[in-house]
Amino acid sequence: MGAGHSHEPGESLPPAPADLRRIVTAIIVPLVVATLIGLVVLWPRGQSPQQASDTMQRLHGEIVSAAPACPREVPAQPGGDCGTAQVRIGDEVVDAVVPTGPSAPVVGIGDDVVLIGSVDAEGGQRYAVVDHDRWGWLLALVALFVAAVIAFARWRGVASLVGLIVSFGVLLAFILPAIVRGEPPLAVAIVGSAAIMFAVIYLTHGVSVGTSMALLGTLAALVLTGLLGLLTTNLLHLTGSGSDEAAILANVLAGVDLRGLLLAGIIIGTLGVLDDVAITQLAIVGELSLADPTLSARQLYRSAIKVGRSHVASVVNTIILAYAGASLPLMLLLVTAGTRTRDVLSTQVMAAEIVRGVVGTIGLIAAVPITTALAAWAVARSHRQAAHSHAQPVEPDAA
Repeated sequence: MGAGHSHEPGESLPPAPADLRRIVTAIIVPLVVATLIGLVVLWPRGQSPQQASDTMQRLHGEIVSAAPACPREVPAQPGGDCGTAQVRIGDEVVDAVVPTGPSAPVVGIGDDVVLIGSVDAEGGQRYAVVDHDRWGWLLALVALFVAAVIAFARWRGVASLVGLIVSFGVLLAFILPAIVRGEPPLAVAIVGSAAIMFAVIYLTHGVSVGTSMALLGTLAALVLTGLLGLLTTNLLHLTGSGSDEAAILANVLAGVDLRGLLLAGIIIGTLGVLDDVAITQLAIVGELSLADPTLSARQLYRSAIKVGRSHVASVVNTIILAYAGASLPLMLLLVTAGTRTRDVLSTQVMAAEIVRGVVGTIGLIAAVPITTALAAWAVARSHRQAAHSHAQPVEPDAA
């Protein structure tokens, strides 16, 4: 590997000696086996308790004509022209009610919409517009995202997109169905997160000792995140309830572990950032070792951790602001109610959001020194082995 060439994180590291590869394999293989066993044991089986409604049907159509909605001060009258629309569903045009109010969809001719069809008391069919149909534009946005990733990162971008598909596949095929069927959310989140990490890191960055170091650092940080989340939810007496979503889940899924669901959300929400931090530290150690192969493990660690501190300082702000942005409507609601800041922050819902941000950030911070130390140890060991091999005396040729 000469200067002037770009390197992927795993490729920046020197070739690992055979004994180091055996050590890493002896650690990684049992973890993979344990993850596979967890997937088999917790895999969702049986019928989901969620039942589809027999009386309401979601349909998709296009607005043909629409009457203007009533002003807020003039309520809509039954059977009037205010708040109604004609919608084409396939080859049929039907009359549909358009809801009024500040959060109601504003529709016009040509808009694609989602309707709810139901049967009234007389047996007739009734339709109501409930939302815009955004599927087409969402597909276009996803296509733009895919094109941008591939154009910039090329084959590595393709690998990252495959990893993203695997992540959503595990989430939709394993994590969510298993929780719906009553499996413990915390155990499901740990097993699912481990499966995602194995697939994403190895698919995106290749199978090597270096990427295995990043994987071990990520898994260690995830375990720490889960344990710290368990401790804090106990100390703060958080039950995972208090929000509208939790109340709905408690009614739809009787017996669901809301506290476990809170912990699962913390772990899954930390995954992406942990991956980023771990791979970044691995790449830094690799590049430092290429610049000066004589650096010891301690020197590599000290140099790389300086960059890691700067990275964490910026990412911490990003994580906290992301959680604050997601909770902004709730915070506004509590503040406008005239509640004191202390009382707002100590509510069940706000305390849960604070725990999400703080615990996830601590897990992120822990990933930096763990991954850096593992990568520095692996690199220094590889360099020592290479230097020892080159220093072996060569027997002179027989005369």
